[in-house]
This record gives sequence, structure tokens and C-alpha cells, in this order.
Amino acid sequence: MEKWFNVGKIVNTHGIKGEVRVISRTDFPEKRYKPGNRLYLFLEDNKEPLELTVGSHRTHKNFDLLTFDGYENISEVEKMKGGLLKISESQLGALDEGEFFFHEIIGCEVFTMAGEKIGIIKEILTPGANDVWVVKGESEKDILIPYIDQIVKKVDIKEKTILIEPMDGLLP
Repeated sequence: MEKWFNVGKIVNTHGIKGEVRVISRTDFPEKRYKPGNRLYLFLEDNKEPLELTVGSHRTHKNFDLLTFDGYENISEVEKMKGGLLKISESQLGALDEGEFFFHEIIGCEVFTMAGEKIGIIKEILTPGANDVWVVKGESEKDILIPYIDQIVKKVDIKEKTILIEPMDGLLP
């Protein structure tokens, strides 16, 4: 059975020439949305995904704007709103040392170097210079862990554990 990975959600159309507004959920938007790449659109009403080829990609405000080959106007892409853009497992590709896919990090348990359990990573934010891991701890408040060398000391994907050296003020 094919395994699928979410890379974005189409939230609206943009203009009248078939462009769609996407909230990105990928760690590599430049790679995933590169013209010529294949993406698969999953809509609630369809049992099978629709294969799409990226025609163009640009960013505007906090969105990625995409066009797809063969979809030239707003009426052709209107029905895509709300759909999830995914790639297959075979499209993931290889990573460099110290790089991870979002799905490998989400669900990992976070511990301090002293062995104290902090919580489980539930989401990854990509606000700028570095990723921020959102950790659901024992309290009601989320803990934000910046993915930087000074804090994240060890990532073990196989064991789903991460060791950190928290700086002052990072933990409640």
C-alpha cells in the first residue's frame, strides 16, 4: 500500500489564471513545488488522488502560490480548494547528515540531558532562520524548542527520542 506525505493544503485560488494559494506543510518547499514535479491532490469526495504537475511556484506573503499544467483559469482550480497536496514515499529523497523529515521528528519524545522528560513533539513551525519544535508537555502550555545546535544535542529517529540542553528560560 502506498504511503503518502502531506506537503501542503490548497486554501484558496489566487487571481484568475489558475493559481492556487497553498499553506505549506513541507520541509523543502523549493524542492517540492519545483516546476515539473508531481504532486497528488487528495479531495474528500474523490477516492483516488489526482496527479498534478507543478507549472509554476512563487511565494506571496505567507503562502506558496502554485499553478498546475493543464489548469489555466480560476474555474478549473476552484474545485481544488480544501484539498491536500501529497507526495509518495518514493518521492521523499535522501537527506544530508543532521537533516530530518517532519514526519520523523513529530511524535518523538524530548528529554533533557539530565534525563527529565519534557514531552512529545506535536508540530514543527518554520518561522525563519531555524525550525521550532512544538512540544506538548505535562502542563497545558506548549513548549517551543528551537532546532539549533546549542539546544538540540542528539536526535535518534529509530528510538524516537531527542536530547536537549535547555537554555535559561526555555522550560516552564
